[in-house]
Amino acid sequence: MFSNVVRARDLGEKGEGKYEGEEGGLGGKGVGEGEKREVAIKIVRSQESMYKAGLKEAQILRRLRDADPEDKKHLVRLLRTFEHRGHLCLVFESLSMNLREVVKRYGKDVGLNLRAVRAYASQMFLALALMRKCEIMHADLKPDNILVNESKSTLKVSDLGSASDVTENEITPYLVSRFYRAPEIILGLPYDYSLDVWSIACTLYELYTGKILFPGRTNNHMLLLIMETKGKFNHKLIRKGRFHDQHFDEGMTFQYTEKNIPSKPPSDIRSRLMPPGVARRLKEDEARLLGQFVDLLDKMLSLEPARRPTPKELLNHPFIRG
Repeated sequence: MFSNVVRARDLGEKGEGKYEGEEGGLGGKGVGEGEKREVAIKIVRSQESMYKAGLKEAQILRRLRDADPEDKKHLVRLLRTFEHRGHLCLVFESLSMNLREVVKRYGKDVGLNLRAVRAYASQMFLALALMRKCEIMHADLKPDNILVNESKSTLKVSDLGSASDVTENEITPYLVSRFYRAPEIILGLPYDYSLDVWSIACTLYELYTGKILFPGRTNNHMLLLIMETKGKFNHKLIRKGRFHDQHFDEGMTFQYTEKNIPSKPPSDIRSRLMPPGVARRLKEDEARLLGQFVDLLDKMLSLEPARRPTPKELLNHPFIRG
């Protein structure tokens, strides 16, 4: 919607293009002369609001890059910016595919091996920790926005076009892509870093099962699916939400606004991932690992944002530590 991305080769020749120090010092370090590097260039739409949004994204990416000089925290690297025919262009390292494509290729409808999910999870949590340290919320985490370097089996969190400083807390019911949208966004509550923890939990479930956890057609449908998995919301929490009257009556009873959506019996994360008999068929260490994964997701999907684990707590969880 906002930009196109092209794969390109940086020839590293001096004087080619406007790179260094572009737009208020947003330019990155140049490639050495004679070096040829494959890059990805995000070409922002030539429109004033998009241009400003692109500048904001570049500023956030530089902040994250400066806080991770050794490139160990799994955030995509902005190499530099330049302008071309009125388009702001952001130059990134080139990565091979996103996690949705990884699941399609290696785990279509069945998901990935749990140990691969654990490796990816720990890298996502390191990225979350860096963003929190820099006081940044990503606000659009999903498999499409997490890119993989196939040759190294490492991932990078990317597409920070919706990212903002944690102090920017504009209440809007459409922040974050719908399937990965935390309930506080839908209800119109203040939000913080924990909205990204929710989105990553949905992403990890999808990696392991190959299926979307909450495939809601609307925000109202999303709340229904969330409650079928996590139980009812605290009435006090509902009342604080700016949009609560769109989904709940005066007695705080949920109101279906959708037609032809059958209500399913409640089915929590444990019964979905460890139905009767599954644990018995697994080896002892595999059953333990799956149990730890269920516990991790359950905590990350707490209906109350303040109860969700911090990135530090996630990195110390038994599922990650082994």
